[in-house]
Amino acid sequence: MGANVWKSSAGRVRLNDWYDHFRDKIDVSTESIFVDTRHGPSHVLIAGPEDAPPLVCLHAMRTGSSFLLSELGPVLDRYRVLAPDLPGQSIRGPEVRFSLNDDSLALWLVEMMDALGLEHVNLFGVSWGGFLARLMATTAPDRVRRLMLMVPAGIANGSHLTGLMKMAVPMMRYRIRPTKDNLKKLLSPILTTWDDGWAESIAGTIRDMKIDVRIPPLASDEALCKLAMPTLVLAADQDISFPGHLIERRLSKVSPNIEIEIMQDCKHCPPTTTEFRIWLGDRLSRFIEA
Repeated sequence: MGANVWKSSAGRVRLNDWYDHFRDKIDVSTESIFVDTRHGPSHVLIAGPEDAPPLVCLHAMRTGSSFLLSELGPVLDRYRVLAPDLPGQSIRGPEVRFSLNDDSLALWLVEMMDALGLEHVNLFGVSWGGFLARLMATTAPDRVRRLMLMVPAGIANGSHLTGLMKMAVPMMRYRIRPTKDNLKKLLSPILTTWDDGWAESIAGTIRDMKIDVRIPPLASDEALCKLAMPTLVLAADQDISFPGHLIERRLSKVSPNIEIEIMQDCKHCPPTTTEFRIWLGDRLSRFIEA
């Protein structure tokens, strides 16, 4: 099903500008390629040494591959990172809206991997990208060597009432009066550290991006039990969307072999600091190379 993610041609230009803004922040050189799929050309941003082990990275909703790569820091020195722009969630992604209740989205990712010549990969997904990474791992487990999820959607949800109280009213206030103060009130429940670029880009998506109101469905216990490959989940203790303690409680019951770490003093959007990038790079590397 076709689905433009932008509201207007001017909005498309602004969203593309934000993509380029974050690409300019990446410390290493990047390569932009398109691969053919049955749903049309799909964009991939590539960075890191050509002879390094491949690592496929999946970005969060309403962002893009450049947004994620700009926060990976040391990871880009150690791995050949391939980051596709996800359908319906990035201005550079395919203009397709897949069902979230079957394996069609995962099969798109399988097709992307085939086109890139990737037989088995280490797979890292953040938030909405974490949902897709888990879906990929249960749909095509033989293609995933190691799975890493950070603040993943689709495992445990926070209170809808809490989310409504903390986000819905500030969202209405910001739409009526889009000031920086109102933007801070809107984003404070989800941003661990304030960053003007990230905050303003989120404001840009509110203005220029069509909203996909669908929430990734929770994985069944049966699906989670299929995660036989080494799996690391990094959850956040202050995440109102996907609370770390709920993710830990559920995974500990159904998949006790999964390695779970709760990031302390962390909201849904982890810190945008050099210290956190170094920690994340080391944490992922230790897991991949174990």
